[in-house]
Amino acid sequence: MVPDQRIQEHPAASADWLHAARTARSLSVFTLAWLGVESTLGLAAGLAADSVALIGWSLSAFVEAAASLIVVWRFTGARTLSPHAETTARRAVAVSFWLLAPYLIVHVAHDLGSGQRAAPSTLGIVVTTLSLVGMPVLGVAKRRLGLRLASAATSGEGTQNLICAAMAAGVLAGLWLNTFGWWWADPAMAVALAAVAVREGRRAWSGHFCCHRT
Repeated sequence: MVPDQRIQEHPAASADWLHAARTARSLSVFTLAWLGVESTLGLAAGLAADSVALIGWSLSAFVEAAASLIVVWRFTGARTLSPHAETTARRAVAVSFWLLAPYLIVHVAHDLGSGQRAAPSTLGIVVTTLSLVGMPVLGVAKRRLGLRLASAATSGEGTQNLICAAMAAGVLAGLWLNTFGWWWADPAMAVALAAVAVREGRRAWSGHFCCHRT
């Protein structure tokens, strides 16, 4: 079957739908580049400050990158018009949500047991502030595209971007509160982020994102 005929027979593959699919893929590629810089700087700042939440937030960039790679895979070649590819991508995005939680819990337990405390980090504050500003823009755009494409994978990736922004806000709050001696704020935020990751993974697996408007 020639590509044009296949497109005509696919009920969703209007010109607008295909344009939205290309846009989703392009945004995911852009996100990969963003996350590469973000995770590198965030990890450097987190390790220097002994901040569990900042390190965990930086490592979450790798999880987000996995979701972005999945969406790029989803909308490349013949998979663009494949319902089976969407199902596979949606479940893979769900699994990506669950990758971060165990690390956060183990790391928090280790640092609390060893008595490590986070130190303020100027670099960490700058990086997380940039994420707090930029990630919501990407997240909202991808969730809207997910609705247009009926793609839970795309919506799920967008939600991960929004969670990244929320995590950045939490890390900023933790670093700031630590300057007042509230050392427990940093590990508490890390535990809360682990719970969010588990919850959102369940929602992604069920395809819940397709039903939410932003």
